[in-house]
Amino acid sequence: MKVEATRPEVELLLFCARSQINPENIARIKELCKENIDWEYLLKIAGRHGLMPLLYQNLNSVCPQDVPEGIFNKLKNHFNANTGYNLFLTGELLKLLNLFEANGIPAVAFKGPVLASSVYRNLALREFVDLDILIHKKDIWKVKDLFLSQGYHSLFRLTPAQEKAFLQSQCELHFVHEKSGVNLEVLWEFAPRDFSFPLNLEHLWERLGTISLAGKKLLTLSPEDSILILCVHGFKHYWERLGWLLDIAELIRTYKGMNWEQVIGEALRLRSERMLFLGLYLVNTLFEVSLPDNVLQEINADPMVKSLATKVQEHLFRDGDGSFGIFESHLFFLKSMERLQDRIRYCLHVAMTPTPLEYELLTLPSSLFFLYYVIRPIRLLAKYSKRLVRQ
Repeated sequence: MKVEATRPEVELLLFCARSQINPENIARIKELCKENIDWEYLLKIAGRHGLMPLLYQNLNSVCPQDVPEGIFNKLKNHFNANTGYNLFLTGELLKLLNLFEANGIPAVAFKGPVLASSVYRNLALREFVDLDILIHKKDIWKVKDLFLSQGYHSLFRLTPAQEKAFLQSQCELHFVHEKSGVNLEVLWEFAPRDFSFPLNLEHLWERLGTISLAGKKLLTLSPEDSILILCVHGFKHYWERLGWLLDIAELIRTYKGMNWEQVIGEALRLRSERMLFLGLYLVNTLFEVSLPDNVLQEINADPMVKSLATKVQEHLFRDGDGSFGIFESHLFFLKSMERLQDRIRYCLHVAMTPTPLEYELLTLPSSLFFLYYVIRPIRLLAKYSKRLVRQ
């Protein structure tokens, strides 16, 4: 474990946060459980990082007698509830994919049940609260009509004209089921146009594989594409949850024959090397995941990677929810981008591109939609000017 000055609760969580544990892990877990563990704090950080199922699984198999009864029961109850909800979401996903298939709409499920089944080998061991489906952009209106017919509605209440404008600059739509509350994210890109991640989805679709989920054969992303997309996803959210890093750690451990030359080559082409290297550095540091020497050399050659990783770890293990502040988060993004033009493009996107908040603030006729590009910076200035002056 390379994390410096960690509390024993954090170290215990990191050793339990893996689907397979070796004899050395088991010995260390037993030692830590005999220390003066703040069990309530352990539950708090495990819950915050989405690691309660694995914490229960491994404590239950290694040393259940060392866990206070009340804590053990909380872990067990959470594990059972998570298992039930995961099975429910898996059933909902299969129902939707069958609907897509019946209507001739190609779709790829990723993360969620697919990752739990293919990488963790157990639906119960990973927490997920929504479903993610990749489609072709040309199918978005057909998909929306299907979702509406199944009781879903768009998360944002936009007029048809506003929604059409919104889709020009964004890469996903969010839906919520009226009764069950199930959240869906439908994507046709993995990052907004100005995010410096120009992934060619046509090539991605050509590299798809298949997995079996609950007896149904599903399309799935290749391991090489998955690792890059998971690194970009975690980065977009400032790596605020250990669970997102664990996904990458488990993916690397599962697919021993990872084509690292392809992974790094694609990251270089997509101008996202630093995002990839940050994720890999963190899983190597926190979860002791072995990486090829040439990959480690490339990671260590960029001093900004370690600087960003230090910032992430400070937030992961501090009190509170670990969230980045608004200005800190934008600075974090800018430091991840190697090229000046990508930084400029990102700043313009953040400052000028309208979001649902601007569309919901004021309804304009289509002929005046250009004013949303004026409303956006005005709203941001009004919201953050006082905070900026204080800082």
